[in-house]
Amino acid sequence: MGLRINDEIPNLTVETDMGAIDLHDFVDGSYAIFFSHPKDFTPVCTTEFGAVAQLADEWDKRGVKVLGISIDGVEDHKKWKGDIESYGGAKAGFPIVADEGLAMAKAFDMLPADAYMPDGRTPADSATVRSVFIIGPDKKLRLTMTYPMSVGRNFAEVLRALDAVMKTDGAPLATPANWVPGEDVIVALSVSDEDAKAKFGDVDIKLPYLRTIKDPA
Repeated sequence: MGLRINDEIPNLTVETDMGAIDLHDFVDGSYAIFFSHPKDFTPVCTTEFGAVAQLADEWDKRGVKVLGISIDGVEDHKKWKGDIESYGGAKAGFPIVADEGLAMAKAFDMLPADAYMPDGRTPADSATVRSVFIIGPDKKLRLTMTYPMSVGRNFAEVLRALDAVMKTDGAPLATPANWVPGEDVIVALSVSDEDAKAKFGDVDIKLPYLRTIKDPA
């Protein structure tokens, strides 16, 4: 059975370019983003790591921890960070898991349990290790996205999705299509019209099942 929304993430101790990390201890009451890559020194992944580095202030503002994953070793990660920082123009201050044994890729359902990396492997051998995981403070998976190797991830969208998760987590709210912070949000159907008005004030009843309120910032 693969990892699904609201499942607790596996607890592994992993090696990174910044030392050993216990995944549950790493999350430790914060939101976290894990983003995975099939190989170091690859063009699309280098641009993506650069984009994550450029967003350091945004992650910090939200108290979010960021963890990269790639199926190469610690020394390669350290060298690759030089390229990432040169391209992105920002310090890559987050750890990168050295998942050479594929333990994390398999535990997070990115590769099948019997997967192995052949000698002389290429990124195509681990093409499905191209996922983003947003994890809640309770160590449960909130959101996942998986991309093909040819499509660079839009980390502005990852940030938007993170904001939506944080906005609705534990609240009777949802976000509509294309929502960005500051726009109206949807009141969950578990709340009656009367209770919604008592709790949130003005409620815009667009349809019996679609009611919106101002963003309760």
